Amino acid sequence: MKPILLQGHERSITQIKYNREGDLLFTVAKDPIVNVWYSVNGERLGTYMGHTGAVWCVDADWDTKHVLTGSADNSCRLWDCETGKQLALLKTNSAVRTCGFDFGGNIIMFSTDKQMGYQCFVSFFDLRDPSQIDSNEPYMRIPCNDSKITSAVWGPLGECIIAGHEGGELNQYSAKSGEVLVNVKEHSRQINDIQLSRDMTMFVTASKDNTAKLFDSTTLEHQKTFRTERPVNSAALSPNYDHVLPLGL
Repeated sequence: MKPILLQGHERSITQIKYNREGDLLFTVAKDPIVNVWYSVNGERLGTYMGHTGAVWCVDADWDTKHVLTGSADNSCRLWDCETGKQLALLKTNSAVRTCGFDFGGNIIMFSTDKQMGYQCFVSFFDLRDPSQIDSNEPYMRIPCNDSKITSAVWGPLGECIIAGHEGGELNQYSAKSGEVLVNVKEHSRQINDIQLSRDMTMFVTASKDNTAKLFDSTTLEHQKTFRTERPVNSAALSPNYDHVLPLGL
């Protein structure tokens, strides 16, 4: 198989993400550009312009109608996938490190960094309630007092979120109560990225300890380790093939 080289960013990549069908690939970097590509041939389909700082995270909902991005410009933004139009702007007190849609695409979550005297939080918004967006007030906010969250995804059925931390820990938080359900530590350094398989039974982590690891998404049991020669910035599981894509710094 001949690899496809995508060249659309001026600075290092921070995250790559397939849509559910696997025909589109979204990339974000330490520049303000959000790119979307055809995964079959590497052709750039378009860009989402509006951020003014590094973009740390990106996600697409289950039917690829909307795209969610989080940035160091202290904002989380919702986009129309097809037109590139910005649909919502959620302002925060610190950089948005992670973001994601639940399985139904109705609820979004994002985490903010612990910086400038502000605590790390995970915030939840229901897109079906316009008042939450207009008032910039989430229906639930989980404080993270210890190691800050550096990566997070929704778990199966939207019942929990799985978060990776600066110290290498993995936590499973209840999406209803915010309590920690499961805690494991398989990485020795910061977890840069977490991405689920298409059926949501597994997820892959990318870490500064030069490894990408495969876990069971319900029990957080470690399944397999992929070792590299450098820190892994992002990793993705192909929806169509038995492929793991680790991306080094």
